[in-house]
Amino acid sequence: MLKYNLMPWPKEISENNAKVLINSNITVSVIGADQGRVHNAAVNFIRRLTDRTGIFINEGFPIKTGKGTIEISFETISKLSINDDESYTLNVNNETIQLHAKTDVGALRGLETLLQLTTNNESNYYFPGVTITDAPRFVWRGLMIDVARHFEPVDVLKRNLRAMASVKMNVFHWHLIDDQGFRIESKVYPKLHLLTSDGLFYTQEQIKDVVAYASNLGIRVVPEFDVPGHATAILTAYPELGSKDNYTYTTERFSGVFDPTLNPIKDSTYTFLENLFTEMTPLFPDDYFHIGGDENAGKHWGENKDIQAFKKANKLKTNHDLQTYFNIKLEKILNKLGKKLMGWDEIMTPNMPKTALIHSWRGENEGLSKGGTLISAAKAGYKTVLSNGFYIDRMQPVAYHYGIEPIGDVKLTDTERANILGGEATMWSELVTPLTIDSRIWPRTAAIAERLWSKQEVNDVENMKRRLKDVSYKLEELGLTHIKNRDVIFRMMTNNQNISALIDLSKICEPLKIYQRNQDGTEYKTYSPFTLFADACTADAEDADSFNNSVSNYLKNQNNQDYGVIMEMLEKWSKNHDLFQKIDMNPKLKPLEPLSNNLSKTSELLLAAFKNKSITPNNLKILKTTSDALKLPYQDVELAIVESLEKLFNYLEQNYLTP
Repeated sequence: MLKYNLMPWPKEISENNAKVLINSNITVSVIGADQGRVHNAAVNFIRRLTDRTGIFINEGFPIKTGKGTIEISFETISKLSINDDESYTLNVNNETIQLHAKTDVGALRGLETLLQLTTNNESNYYFPGVTITDAPRFVWRGLMIDVARHFEPVDVLKRNLRAMASVKMNVFHWHLIDDQGFRIESKVYPKLHLLTSDGLFYTQEQIKDVVAYASNLGIRVVPEFDVPGHATAILTAYPELGSKDNYTYTTERFSGVFDPTLNPIKDSTYTFLENLFTEMTPLFPDDYFHIGGDENAGKHWGENKDIQAFKKANKLKTNHDLQTYFNIKLEKILNKLGKKLMGWDEIMTPNMPKTALIHSWRGENEGLSKGGTLISAAKAGYKTVLSNGFYIDRMQPVAYHYGIEPIGDVKLTDTERANILGGEATMWSELVTPLTIDSRIWPRTAAIAERLWSKQEVNDVENMKRRLKDVSYKLEELGLTHIKNRDVIFRMMTNNQNISALIDLSKICEPLKIYQRNQDGTEYKTYSPFTLFADACTADAEDADSFNNSVSNYLKNQNNQDYGVIMEMLEKWSKNHDLFQKIDMNPKLKPLEPLSNNLSKTSELLLAAFKNKSITPNNLKILKTTSDALKLPYQDVELAIVESLEKLFNYLEQNYLTP
């Protein structure tokens, strides 16, 4: 089974000896009450199949009479809700392929699996004989994209929606407003987008277009309008709604958490929000509407005498109690508009109605096995979604995210388990632009998609990495730029010179993790450059993984294969600085020179010592100096092979040191 590069891995799969050849006579037929989504998916499937195989297929569209080689059938049209049935069965026999699903969305999921099964030998492309019965473990498998900090055009969103569908994700969480911008056209309050978006916003027609595009892929769209905190953009347009009098609000350019907050005791605040939500909710058919509700310290509330008097009069002891008062009023407004409130886990208080959906983003201190606020919410009777552990903007490695188990070993009743809907990867955009966002989302999010779809026991990291490598390249077929834009950035950095030295360097360097790159929110602003070396590097440096594994294995087993890998890589890096120096230097490249130089010197000394099986005290001293220098961050990256280099250094000192 390991030969199939399926992701997410199906619930059940068995093999037979059959195969269906992919040739010019292959056809597709669709049986169903309404063929809208499935017909479109079938047309797209044929297009992608011909692109992948190079086969000139005679019938380029689903046939309307008779049964095709690939028979797709389904029973009902999905309404796109948390009650969707996305199960399907797929049977590849000697002459035909049957794909059956309860809903049209289930059929879409099965088509993605079938496409992933495309196999070839020297002579033919074919679908191998398998029987698959599949269904997701969780009903909510989402990706949040923040378009407020850095605006993402419609084409960026659509290519990411296509990628989501290819790995069976089904919720696009659209973070539309924050301190740095209000990114949606309001005809009721036009100053919101006219004064706070720098002209970078979505028209209402574009919103409808993206929602329809997502729906066609079987993806729900949940909008987020973050209040009462993160409100600088709103208050720039309508300062009279703020909690601090005589305060000048301007659209925020820095990253971080800021003080401007909506005033929760003014009737005009709720009139504004009800009018705004009345305008916006019809654009988003989904049941849920995300109000944010996070990171409000209430500083401006504490400085407002009227607000403090209101708290005292209404027996609201803390700002958290006051925000609960605010949230409950919003819940009633949204309920009147036919929506259910969703918010980050700060909204969970004893008085919050159980119809609210709790979005868990905290909980590290409680340990992942306990689930943090996710488990607390589920046990308290709330439906809940997990993002703690899935913050992909933190640039943590794919193995970390893959190891996040939403439920863990916690004992839950059936009702409590049903309250855990699933999870979302979160792409906060302080440090990304349309040029780099794909490389920050993919391919790691495909592994998160598997964690949310597949059985809990599907958790072999090395097997996941093997399959993910293939999936990553296949994502390029959908228009993603996560691989190719590395070289685009390097050509920009070098003014289109030879970039091979930068490529090899990037394969062992990773951006600083967990917001070290934007320490205290003071380094990067909205219009800072994001075309630097760190922006081209990814969270999983591809050569670092193989080098680190080879070093660990060699030091345990002294085997020739791993020794050969180590020597080959050290030799490449020892020569890399010569290539780096051939590039005409400029202010973007110059700061990387110490990293390149120290890497080459370290590699050269290690290479010689291992080949000669000896190292002098002087060379050991030089090696210690250069290897210690490599432990430092350079231009917001860290060398991902540092620990392995140190292991080799220690091995030399213990075994090959000569007088």
